[in-house]
Amino acid sequence: MTHAPTSTLPALHWRPLTPSDLPTVAAIAAIVHPGFPEDLAVLAERQQLYPDGTRLLELDGVAAGYVLSHPWRFRQLPALNALLGAIPADADTFYIHDLALLNKARGTGAAAMIVGEIQRHARARGFAHMSLVAVNDSLAFWHKHGFRAVRPQELEPALIAKLASYETAAKFMVKAF
Repeated sequence: MTHAPTSTLPALHWRPLTPSDLPTVAAIAAIVHPGFPEDLAVLAERQQLYPDGTRLLELDGVAAGYVLSHPWRFRQLPALNALLGAIPADADTFYIHDLALLNKARGTGAAAMIVGEIQRHARARGFAHMSLVAVNDSLAFWHKHGFRAVRPQELEPALIAKLASYETAAKFMVKAF
């Protein structure tokens, strides 16, 4: 008698983020990004303003990560822990505000999965590029997904100041389509 092989791979599922998920998102953020605290109101506003850019990762049915992304103005970073007020009518980039995975979700392919989904979403909405701020030694990850750091000498003083508010190693990165 032959037995079918038992899969030990976790079941991954990115699903739309809902308002009821926000306390879980805040808890994950506190673990993954302790140096970048954001109020629950800020997380809630991102979800409310652009729900199509927010997802929750479930790993074997348990929350293990999230992404917050939305249209924004190129080279004008939203301040950390600040309300946006609205998505600008003249938004010209698709901005990844945050991608956070708990350790148990790292190395599963979940991050690559959601980056691909966000990229397809941005292209379908006609954006010519995506942008983000790389923190927590994530530069190599984003580089692998086609993002390139903009050289400091090519940045405006206001953008340099905003980057410094994240961390000294923060990099503004862009991926053109």
